[in-house]
Amino acid sequence: MDFSDKVVLITGASSGIGAAAAVHLAKLGGQLVVVGRNVEKLQETAAKIQAVKGKTPLALQADMTNDQDVKRVVDDTIKKYGKINVLINNAGVLETGTIENTSLEQYDRIMNTNVRGVYQLTMLAVPYLIATKGNIVNVSSVNGIRSFPGVLSYNISKAAIDQFTRCVALELALKGVRCNSVNPGVIVTDIHKRGGMNDETYAKFLEHCRTTHALGRVGQVEEVAHAIAFLASDHASFTTGVNLPVDGGRHAMCPR
Repeated sequence: MDFSDKVVLITGASSGIGAAAAVHLAKLGGQLVVVGRNVEKLQETAAKIQAVKGKTPLALQADMTNDQDVKRVVDDTIKKYGKINVLINNAGVLETGTIENTSLEQYDRIMNTNVRGVYQLTMLAVPYLIATKGNIVNVSSVNGIRSFPGVLSYNISKAAIDQFTRCVALELALKGVRCNSVNPGVIVTDIHKRGGMNDETYAKFLEHCRTTHALGRVGQVEEVAHAIAFLASDHASFTTGVNLPVDGGRHAMCPR
């Protein structure tokens, strides 16, 4: 896979799947625009990209729930590079809550980041993606495919992203722009701890996941990064509207 001369814009790039994808795509020759809220961690990602490829990425601090920040991300990218070849919508948040104990405030926080921010950034980037015959990869979740109790707003947001992916794929297909998503299972990142799990609970959760994923283990960020790179590459030139599980078989399992 070769991303030479391609400008790759990725959100949520300060840690986890986003950081891994950014570094991997840089290794494959891409010119990265990395976006995140945490400046210190974003700079760590930028330094890793610099170390592996010798290219300095454009690092942009932005909150994807802020309309002006989202617009600035696209404006700054075009000002520096003049084009966008690949958009990777990775920014996302997770919080626990059921229909009995969640709040509208939580619902709004999750939907604004996981759905509204994706919608706005994609809308603004589409004219440039049409110009380059580029493509979009959305980072969804197995929670968009399967139903799990206890993370209601998150589940809804990821189901929305899966439908968004398919609809955008159809709307842009004849203009030469592909749109796909990856749907990770449990991947070792800090998203669960940010969602409220302490160290002990997280350790037990990871151990339990050995039984809920068919391959008997959780995933690593690099495994998702490789799937993202494939979908974004010319190797997937006849692939659009796909929600690709990268979940160790979690989506295919049912309780017994």
